[in-house]
Amino acid sequence: MGDFLQSLVASIDPYLMQILVNVGIAIVLALGLNVIVGLTGQLSLGHAAFMSIGAFTSAMITIKTGLPFSLNLAATGVVTAVVAALIGFPILRLSGDYLAICTLGFAEIVKVFFLNFEPTNKALGLTVPSARTAIPMPVYVWAVVILAIALVTFVQSSRFGRALKAIREDEIAAEAVGINTTRYKIQAFALGSFMAGVGGALYAHFLSYINPSDFGFLKSVDILSMVVLGGLGSVPGTVIGSSLLASAPEFLRFMSQYRMLVYGALLVFLMVFRPNGLLGGVNFADLLLRAIGRRPAGHGLKQR
Repeated sequence: MGDFLQSLVASIDPYLMQILVNVGIAIVLALGLNVIVGLTGQLSLGHAAFMSIGAFTSAMITIKTGLPFSLNLAATGVVTAVVAALIGFPILRLSGDYLAICTLGFAEIVKVFFLNFEPTNKALGLTVPSARTAIPMPVYVWAVVILAIALVTFVQSSRFGRALKAIREDEIAAEAVGINTTRYKIQAFALGSFMAGVGGALYAHFLSYINPSDFGFLKSVDILSMVVLGGLGSVPGTVIGSSLLASAPEFLRFMSQYRMLVYGALLVFLMVFRPNGLLGGVNFADLLLRAIGRRPAGHGLKQR
């Protein structure tokens, strides 16, 4: 199987393969942020910080221990989730702009930390050895994408997901019916950051080089734009939004001088005519029901 997958990957144009892998990593990162912003309604501008923690943690695990990549990913995700829970306990008592500012400040602290951290080679960045896996990295990335989609879809329809939606709609009302909002927000923050850490690990091992400057404020904005474009709280929307924004700069490369202008104009155009995102409020269960000719539950109700 490993030889077949290797030959399959080798038969695909390397440039196209790089775009596909970048799209896959973007989907994992955006799905994690969707749990925090879309499901729980907590605006975070520090998602790139957890991506960087995952990237550098995974790289150091590979360099120091040489663990198989599956164990590496699991350990990296757990470390990132623990950091998120520790940070989330004090800051998730805030909301709105105050929470966004705190997460932004934390992201800058993490960036400056890695810029001055000797074991990760400071501002020079870190060369990452190849991961120990029999599966080619592109295949591994998309296997993680499928697992991430399944995980977030399951979370949305679970009791935990319904509690997060209640917090998003009205935190005071959620507390009034017995939901421990602080605990649920921390858990959602940890879960989203776990996925950010996994995405960072995939990013590090695919590119084989990471630099703290790669995980700045604009990276967080890029990931947030993917979630907003696809539709807050929508898993298929997040997948589509991530795919579009991760690949758009490459497909617009033929107009190199104006591609970022066109990229921004398209984003503004879509936000004007689709303010809820491309698939706001739509999930895989809804798409399945529509495919068989049935109306989803809550059809016709206004989506937030």
